[in-house]
Amino acid sequence: MTITDGDYSETRRLILKCSAAVALVGLGNIPFSLLPAFAAANDKYPEDAFKQKSDAEAIKVLYGKTAEPSDKVKLDAPEIAENGSVVPISVSSSLGDVTSISILVSENPNALAASYKIAAGTVPSVANRLKMAKTTNVIAIVEAGGKLYSTTKEVKVTVGGCGG
Repeated sequence: MTITDGDYSETRRLILKCSAAVALVGLGNIPFSLLPAFAAANDKYPEDAFKQKSDAEAIKVLYGKTAEPSDKVKLDAPEIAENGSVVPISVSSSLGDVTSISILVSENPNALAASYKIAAGTVPSVANRLKMAKTTNVIAIVEAGGKLYSTTKEVKVTVGGCGG
């Protein structure tokens, strides 16, 4: 008996489905001591902050205070983004006790692009691909120890890769 490509695909799918089922059953055995690590997922979604048009208003609604510039907040973004619909951005920090990281794009129709709650004991590092309407500042906000820290970088968005 020979195995055709169709038989191989069906066998592979069956193995993947069974593996997924076993993994889901395993999730039922999570000890209750780990549940606080998942509590951040139950925080209220900051809907009003995501509706703000300016970065200053978004920060005010999200945190209720202003941020001070810090060299302990690292923002990796391209200087020139040839495609404004997928701009890779990453933010990390060497600050201790980081509880949240937010990314804002100043000239977008809604300034707040992403906001993350950072669980205690995890590495304060996030990455995302953002859509940018035009050349503007990208702002990273890190909340650590009850204070806000920030860094800013201008990202130039080109139109069709031919300058802008």
